[in-house]
Amino acid sequence: MAAFTDAALGALQLLVERDPALWAIVGRSLAVSATACVLACVLGLALGAWLGVARFRGREALLALLNTWLAVPSVVVGLVVYLLLSRSGPLGFLGWLFSFKAMVLAQALLVLPVVTALTRQLVDDAERRHGEQLASLGARAGLRGALLAWDERYALLTVLITAFSRAISEVGAVMVVGGNIEGFTRVMTTAIALETSKGDLPLALGLGWVLLAVVLLLNAGIAGLRRWRDRSGLAMAALPASVLQEAS
Repeated sequence: MAAFTDAALGALQLLVERDPALWAIVGRSLAVSATACVLACVLGLALGAWLGVARFRGREALLALLNTWLAVPSVVVGLVVYLLLSRSGPLGFLGWLFSFKAMVLAQALLVLPVVTALTRQLVDDAERRHGEQLASLGARAGLRGALLAWDERYALLTVLITAFSRAISEVGAVMVVGGNIEGFTRVMTTAIALETSKGDLPLALGLGWVLLAVVLLLNAGIAGLRRWRDRSGLAMAALPASVLQEAS
């Protein structure tokens, strides 16, 4: 108990005194995860919206692959990225291994199936409710996907927050491709693992508290968005047929 108390007091002191090493790690971790989420969300939202309305041969097989991708362990994703970026790999010429960019790529690949799958489900459900109406007004699949995604924009915000939460708490992939280099690629999760093994419990616990605070704020944001959406009673507004026909 005394060891935990000492570690907790040390961690609190680091936070209060704004320890440069601690906050540098926090800032790097937030930057990596935010960049990865932006990249993954740009592609994932578009791909998910299209999959939600598109009907084609092989769609079920593609969805099965997407769901399988969701279950792939992060360390395996890290291994794949490592092999791609290694000197003998196809992307070795980029020189990204053990860098900020490598960690962003690994986290983006982890987050992409989450964003795509959740967006696909939301748009698919909306398509069942409103797709026939939009199709009767002349909206093709691409336009329907965009309109339905916009209609579900508040729910999609929770998808984005979920994706960031997934990225910020990841450890395996960034450890493999980043190397946990002090001052360059060390982020909160990898630093916690390293400092715990070294016995520097105050720093590890301080980073753990910051990480928990970030995740707590993200979950509070998701809950707040859901309550606000439910209170607002948001529903898809009827669009003039002329607008849909011109856009299609």
